[in-house]
Amino acid sequence: MILLNVSRTRRRRLGVAAAAGGLLAALLTAGPAAAIPDPGDSPAAPKDVSRSDQAEARAAVKSGDIPGQDEIVHSANIEHVANIPKDVLSGTNSDLAFQGRYAFAGNYDGFRIFDISNPKKPKTVAQVLCPGSQNDISVSGNLLFLSTDSSRSDSSCNSTTQPATEKSSWEGMKVFDISDKRNPRYVAAVETACGSHTHTLVPDRKNVYVYVSSYSPNAAYPDCRPPHDGISVIKVPRKAPHKAAVVGFPVLFPGEGPDGGGNPGAPTNPGVSKTTGCHDITVLPSKDLAAGACMGDGILFSIRNPERPRVIDRVQDNVNFAFWHSATFNQRADKVVFTDELGGGGAATCNAEIGPNRGADGIYDIVGKGDRSKLVFRSYYKIPRHQADTENCVAHNGSLIPVRGRDLMVQAWYQGGISVWDFTNSAKPKEIAYFERGPLSTDQLVTGGSWSAYYYNGYIYSNDMAKGFDVLKIDDKRTDAARWVRMQELNVQTQPDYFD
Repeated sequence: MILLNVSRTRRRRLGVAAAAGGLLAALLTAGPAAAIPDPGDSPAAPKDVSRSDQAEARAAVKSGDIPGQDEIVHSANIEHVANIPKDVLSGTNSDLAFQGRYAFAGNYDGFRIFDISNPKKPKTVAQVLCPGSQNDISVSGNLLFLSTDSSRSDSSCNSTTQPATEKSSWEGMKVFDISDKRNPRYVAAVETACGSHTHTLVPDRKNVYVYVSSYSPNAAYPDCRPPHDGISVIKVPRKAPHKAAVVGFPVLFPGEGPDGGGNPGAPTNPGVSKTTGCHDITVLPSKDLAAGACMGDGILFSIRNPERPRVIDRVQDNVNFAFWHSATFNQRADKVVFTDELGGGGAATCNAEIGPNRGADGIYDIVGKGDRSKLVFRSYYKIPRHQADTENCVAHNGSLIPVRGRDLMVQAWYQGGISVWDFTNSAKPKEIAYFERGPLSTDQLVTGGSWSAYYYNGYIYSNDMAKGFDVLKIDDKRTDAARWVRMQELNVQTQPDYFD
């Protein structure tokens, strides 16, 4: 049973170890059609844990060190105002985007549109069946963009799984017309090398440029062979989206060898991912800047020419970072927060054994200007509450909370919940609010928790992989000023200048 109004203070001892065919989308009104998900479209199967870990999880629940199974706890300055469970799209919930009074929620089986004009009572407007993990999602004007990073038989929403070793297999970007929110139309598909794990929009008046992040090439994959040391750039004409096409593949990691010049990973750097592409990119169009989280590397680059992004600086952390996952600029564009997805999002990494510096955020100052800018490490941030060894937990997607003079961020941590934290002093970040549920299981490691947690027009919205769409309200003098900042559109990876 989900408890929506539990307000007890969580007791936590930080030293405890238990811490449609063709290009027609299938609009759903009842059950989904018989599209077949790729194995990569499904959440990871539950993982057995040792009996001692099970016993520790149960003991931690009993003592109040962690919430009970599915129990909700939160800080006093957070209110949980709504939850909309998953409906006919039963796959894993993924990313979020916003436009006016609508929220757009990705799901491995397609996407869902909510009317959030009353955030305390969100209403489903449409559900679209279009399987293909991760279905990373964004919107611009009348267009919606969806990433497919699993091998499909074709580009339709009725596709079936097909091995990536077959040349006819398809992965890439899908484009929908959302001028009628109740009836989205699938209007274009663009195949990209190694698919599209995530994507980032760089919009202008006539076109939308799409930076496609993908990785893990293989010589046996005809459409994803090494080296894969860059990103695909798609140009989508707003008035003719059916003409969308790849216009370039800028190499971000030039170098000799089969994988280019990125981080070589193991055995040179044990425990670090080899760089064979990028996982996620955040652009700051007002400053012509972008930050790339690229497996074994973090990069800062110029997007002055959006078709030809150019690297300015590059950093590695071969001690504590395993997989550079995502990036967020602060408002003044003199800091970047990079996340490390230790364990790929499916492991229990928020415990005493892993410690405070691995599976954390890395905070970097941007020192210097223009082409002389450098990323300089300042500190790590990780949630200060240990999770059970049956809870997948690691730094994941978040956004700024727009307050002048402060650097505040809300962030998802899978089953670690949602953390609101202050990095105004980049050397001493601190948490100011939190929300979380107890473990999905105390017997097995079951994948779940908040995939994305973003601040939009006065509320925090979260897409929980298992529990659905959550709406939170924060009441804190440090964040109150953000209520007056109103956005007409928000794709977090296309970071706005909130005060322009």
